[in-house]
Amino acid sequence: MNEIQNLKPECIWRNFYKLTQVPRPSGHLEKIQQFLLDFGKECGVYAVKDPAGNIHFRKPATPGMENRKGIILQAHMDMVPQKTPESKHNFETDPIEPWIDGEWVKAKGTTLGADNGLGVASIMAIVEDKTLKHGPIDALITRDEETGMYGANELPEGELQGDILLNLDSEHWGKFVIGSAGGIDVTATLEYKDVDTDADDVAARITVQGLRGGHSGLEINEGRANANKLLVQVVRQTIEDLEARLCSWHGGNMRNAIPFKAEAVVTLPKENLEELAQMVAEWNDTFNDEFKLIEPQGISLSCEQVEAPKTQMPEEIQDNLVDAIYACHDGVIRFIPAYPAVVETSSNLAIIDIEDGKASIKILARSSREDMKDYVVKMLQSCFSMAGMKVETAGSYGGWDPNPDSEILHLLLKEYKELFQQDGIIQVDHAGLECSVILGKYPHLDVVSLGPTMKSPHTTTERALIETVAPFWQLLKKTLEDVPEK
Repeated sequence: MNEIQNLKPECIWRNFYKLTQVPRPSGHLEKIQQFLLDFGKECGVYAVKDPAGNIHFRKPATPGMENRKGIILQAHMDMVPQKTPESKHNFETDPIEPWIDGEWVKAKGTTLGADNGLGVASIMAIVEDKTLKHGPIDALITRDEETGMYGANELPEGELQGDILLNLDSEHWGKFVIGSAGGIDVTATLEYKDVDTDADDVAARITVQGLRGGHSGLEINEGRANANKLLVQVVRQTIEDLEARLCSWHGGNMRNAIPFKAEAVVTLPKENLEELAQMVAEWNDTFNDEFKLIEPQGISLSCEQVEAPKTQMPEEIQDNLVDAIYACHDGVIRFIPAYPAVVETSSNLAIIDIEDGKASIKILARSSREDMKDYVVKMLQSCFSMAGMKVETAGSYGGWDPNPDSEILHLLLKEYKELFQQDGIIQVDHAGLECSVILGKYPHLDVVSLGPTMKSPHTTTERALIETVAPFWQLLKKTLEDVPEK
């Protein structure tokens, strides 16, 4: 694990390694907040935790550069806590175990946290370096970006001092993001009274797993399988053909991650158990054939007999709920007409939890158009309302409108061309970035997002491309040095 500290540039990888040793899953950030405060104080810079739980550093300009435009560097401190089925990792107490696999840095059995740990590590490298030349620097490290951009949404107005915002939360080196989609969380809930299971029935757990999962913004366009949408096909057929009854369902665990595992427990007549096994085997073949080019590692669908629960869902509620899950849209809804390679609108059927008289279904809808975002919300409300569910929304954030005339964008493109003899790519992302929220509070800011290359964030195959970190650092330093005067 310590080997990653020897990678170049050492200042970023050393700080990133330190971050991997501090637990920081979304919702449990006390340790990383204190770590960052201690770091800032050790460096002798202004370091505070604001009322929203964000960490704010302020580093004065290099003497003679006080008249430069102020730069705000921004990243988020939390990471998505995903682990492999066999992993015993506890994200609230255990360090991440990074390792080098050829040209990549990965983690053993968990997400790596390069999203957005590499951004935070870059800020730390800038804060501690006494040799860099730069104008006034503010650094904002936000809390709980992954679960609802809470730190950015609760950011106090008037706290930041600067003219330019460099967001360090992009995952494609050489691409400069100048716009992103907005999003909203849609939650459907239902409380019901369980009924007793038939004493003569047996129970089986049906599990779909081994899927790639992925980031529901960056990778939704790839058509990756959604574990909840696969499982509902099997569950519905067991109800229709095998007299099955639904007892529980648990699938997915993060609103912004494509679910890679889901399981349901059903009861059914004992004489139908063998037919269930045959049905599951047939669905397993079907899914693997359907997704063989997208999920080449293979999808695993299995069933096993388990102890029968004492209660199950009432039949009418079960049928309505399964129908609603079946009907719920998942995936891309529309691409941007003017940029047909970029997703405009999507929804991710992220989390399903059904058990003990309570059902909860969570979807993250995204769109770069507010009217389409509203359309998706109404579509989902219509779907689940027909099943008698209460549908609520939360965490809405707007899209970030592109500004192709951005002064900092053109400086970055110029520096990139001079340093690496190739043209940078201007991009609009479907993934949500905190830039839109911060712009709502500080509308004067000139904003660009950039970063080194990462693959499959929000999954246990998350990895960072080593060779892109050094040029990213080189560009960042040169840009700070060349920021124009006020």
